[in-house]
Amino acid sequence: MAHPKRKQSKSRTAKRRTHDKAVAPTLAVCSNCGSWHVFHTVCPECGYYRGKLAIEKGAEV
Repeated sequence: MAHPKRKQSKSRTAKRRTHDKAVAPTLAVCSNCGSWHVFHTVCPECGYYRGKLAIEKGAEV
């Protein structure tokens, strides 16, 4: 197998890893109830997605 001739520097390793970072999910405001939810997902508060009822939310006791 191939082996490196020289040790790879810390700066070169860091340059390669610049894109390996955690990013916060994009949030959107629900058009039905106004609460924040993750983009492209059903609103957990009311169950609507893009203005249409996607999940029937039952009355919580």
